[in-house]
Amino acid sequence: MVSNNKSIPFSSKLAYAMPAFALAIVGIPVYVYIPKFYTDVVGINITALGYIMFSVRIFDAITDPAIGYISDRTRTPFGRRQPYIAVGSIFVAIAMYFLFNPPAGSINFETIWFGIFIYLLFLFWTAVTVPFESLGPEITFDYHERTALFGLRDGFLIAGTLAAASSPALVQWIFDLKADAAGERAKFFWIAVIYAPILIGTCWWCAVSIRERRVSAEPERIGMWKGLRQVTRNRPFMVLLIAYTVSAIGNNLPATLILFYVQYVLQSQLADLFLLLYFVTGIAFLPLWIVLSRRTDKKAAWITSMLINTGAFIGVFFLGPGDAVIYGVLVFLSGIGFGATLAIPSAIQADVIDYDELLTGERREGQYIGLWSISKKFAAAIGIGAGLTILGLAGYAPNAEQPPEVLFTLRVLYALVPSLCNFAAILIAFAYPISSRIHREIRESIARREQGLPAINPLQPVSETRQLDGV
Repeated sequence: MVSNNKSIPFSSKLAYAMPAFALAIVGIPVYVYIPKFYTDVVGINITALGYIMFSVRIFDAITDPAIGYISDRTRTPFGRRQPYIAVGSIFVAIAMYFLFNPPAGSINFETIWFGIFIYLLFLFWTAVTVPFESLGPEITFDYHERTALFGLRDGFLIAGTLAAASSPALVQWIFDLKADAAGERAKFFWIAVIYAPILIGTCWWCAVSIRERRVSAEPERIGMWKGLRQVTRNRPFMVLLIAYTVSAIGNNLPATLILFYVQYVLQSQLADLFLLLYFVTGIAFLPLWIVLSRRTDKKAAWITSMLINTGAFIGVFFLGPGDAVIYGVLVFLSGIGFGATLAIPSAIQADVIDYDELLTGERREGQYIGLWSISKKFAAAIGIGAGLTILGLAGYAPNAEQPPEVLFTLRVLYALVPSLCNFAAILIAFAYPISSRIHREIRESIARREQGLPAINPLQPVSETRQLDGV
């Protein structure tokens, strides 16, 4: 269901949000557990793994905007997005199964196996997530209803991440698996078997339930690169993209290094518990952030959430062995802002896509989501690629006592660098210009142009020509 009204039926919101729960399997397991599984159990060199993970993100820099561009211009009886969401989910499940279940072989064989299926997983994942996320901005054009919609979607994303983070321990307990190499392999086998039908089922539910907004039969023939250049005219999007990317680079380092930090710096075995605490806190406080964004506007709520998330986490840099309780307190405080740092930028992103429609006369959700996806994956590449590579260069040795220089590197990468990145993102975010009033004027100008009347650009200075040419 697509609506311009203020209220969207909860069933439609739920159908749209649920795939985010299942797609989160590509998050925590791939970024947190799979690297350690392939280095410590399968035996791949950590530096080689870091290079592969970084290179697959470069690959994503091509596929993300390409899939967005193609989906914007796809015309089928089922819509622009649904075919990719439904069919792509099947291939994501297959690639995930093979990645999680490498056959025994030489180190070179295992490295090649990992490289092939991590590339396939991210290719198919892009083919699903870019159209899926592109569907959201066109479900409703209401400024505040979007915050609720994306809050629910990203709430399920956090819940899915929580389930993915908990699944290794739960699977090990349910199937009584030993903490050895065979047990680790069995663990990831069952995770793949459990998640595959959930992934396919939720994606098909979304594809069947959400009716897409009608678009013109023949889109304007603008090349992908010209279309991407047009994006640079959208100053609100560029501010949002830069701030989000800088913040996401910082946030992905802890996601990659938490298992290493907790084991070697805190000398604790409670990493799963800390992940659980962080995600549960993020889910619990997310509704409050949605209410706050309605009262203070999205920009203020986003900046406040980053301040809380970062202000607490910087203290983690100063911890050491035996500080697990203090670390848990800081994780809880940081988690208060976590949900909002995901949901509010997504709602803001939908607003800047509306501004692009005002500038160009087209709905180009796919291209914008493609660029947004590049930002997320580039940040993850820096987090997992640079993080693991630097850790390897510092002298990290699996399953051994780490030298002081490795422990110091872990503390810097895990706590200090992310905090500095977030503070820089906060400064950039202050330049974001679209408020609820400005967004209302944008939608009114779009409606005026659709009626053949002159359209005004509300972000153009009054002293300059504000009237837009017809498109």
